[in-house]
Amino acid sequence: MQDLSDGVARFRREVFPAKAELFAELAGTHRPATLFIGCSDARVVPELLTQSEPGELFVVRTAGNLVPAYAPGPDGVTASIEYAVAVLGVTTVVVCGHSACGAMTALAEGTDLGAAPSVAGWLRHADASVARTAGAGPDRVSALVHENVRAQLANLATHPSVARARAAGTLTLRGWVYDIRSGDVAEVGPLADRTAALTPRTA
Repeated sequence: MQDLSDGVARFRREVFPAKAELFAELAGTHRPATLFIGCSDARVVPELLTQSEPGELFVVRTAGNLVPAYAPGPDGVTASIEYAVAVLGVTTVVVCGHSACGAMTALAEGTDLGAAPSVAGWLRHADASVARTAGAGPDRVSALVHENVRAQLANLATHPSVARARAAGTLTLRGWVYDIRSGDVAEVGPLADRTAALTPRTA
């Protein structure tokens, strides 16, 4: 906890003064343009990855960047999506997977999750992606990461707030896969079979 306290002190001393005007504006204004749905993995930091300022991203993080298909009833992920789209009026939603994802690795390798039943139940939202990548061979984890982003985009599209905004032409859905080692980000189309690099690979 001491490390976190030191970080807060450093923020107050060094970071906050340099952005005091921005934070003063944000104190009464909340208008993010993008909903970023990413994995809970500590190595994936949306604001760092996109070089976004405070107030620019509305962030939802779940294990495996999973987005359950819409179902009636209270649900934290659904509520966050609805709030971002219907109340805040974001114009873009990004679903971002990443390399070496623990959730996708566990599914690809058939890891026994008997000791973590809640995790096992949550990962059922990726069952269709697991089935579609059954013959992917040694690159199955990577294939599953990409396929999972496509599947979650499809699930996202079932949410009424998202469907209404897309029909009105005010919302765009995008799928990304972030490679931790290289820093590359690849765009994954919801219906496409191939990905196109957004950033060039460096040696």
